Amino acid sequence: MEAEMRRPHLPLAVGALTLAAAACAPASDTSTTTASPAGSAAASASASCSPASLPLVTPGKLTVGTDKPAYEPWFKDDDPSNGQGFESAVAYAVAQKLGFGKDQVSWTVVPFDSSFAPGPKQFDFDINQVSITPERAKAVDFSQGYYTVKQGVVALEGSKAAGATSLAELKDVKIGVQAATTALEAVQQVIKPTNDPSVFNQQVDAVNALKNKQIDAIVVDLPTAFYVTAAQVKGSKIVGQFSAASGSPEEFGLLFQKGSKLVTCVDKALGELKSSGELAGIESQWLTAAAGAPELK
Repeated sequence: MEAEMRRPHLPLAVGALTLAAAACAPASDTSTTTASPAGSAAASASASCSPASLPLVTPGKLTVGTDKPAYEPWFKDDDPSNGQGFESAVAYAVAQKLGFGKDQVSWTVVPFDSSFAPGPKQFDFDINQVSITPERAKAVDFSQGYYTVKQGVVALEGSKAAGATSLAELKDVKIGVQAATTALEAVQQVIKPTNDPSVFNQQVDAVNALKNKQIDAIVVDLPTAFYVTAAQVKGSKIVGQFSAASGSPEEFGLLFQKGSKLVTCVDKALGELKSSGELAGIESQWLTAAAGAPELK
């Protein structure tokens, strides 16, 4: 896992309200037919996850928190309510699964560090690139992961590494990476460079080495790569992204007040979005194509 850090952010239509309904079979003194326990449980779960049944901060509204400014590619035009950008699209997709229309979703500003601080929350869930960690889970609850963090390759425009379109083309590139990170493991296990990577104690040292052209590229987690190219290294670009081969992946989760009864329903919604392929489609749209971070194979 990466060392804990705050990654500064960079700059769907939803369905109509659906309410679960249940019908009761008439009782009969002579009938031996009984209701299916599984069916009854499913009907009960559906009813308990309807908007009217959910314990919301504001009845009838799904209140979603995130930081401001809300940067790309997680949001677009610093406007979480427009449904554009990866996390905005995910929030509205979850809302739709819960039965909320777009006009029933309300956004509120929540500073990153405040989101996982102990105490009551003024949101139903927060979506803000918050990594699921055991330490944070002591103070708040998390959904299942909605995004598994991938690794990003950053290089200077016009450099040897900048034009790479595959992992094989990075084997002879001089790569810099921070010590004791999942990025280092990914370089060693996935890229398998011809020469050992340059390992730095601090990420800023790797970034400075790239600025000074001491190395051809750096490998960092993708959210950090967006920040490096936007704010730290002028004239740099994201060459692409790839998945780590082993280890426990870092995941972002929707964040809730500790003990929230919404978690089960939101996990169900996320499970449906995953199984249908919709969540993967949102990721492809906003974190690959639109963000200029192609998958490296």
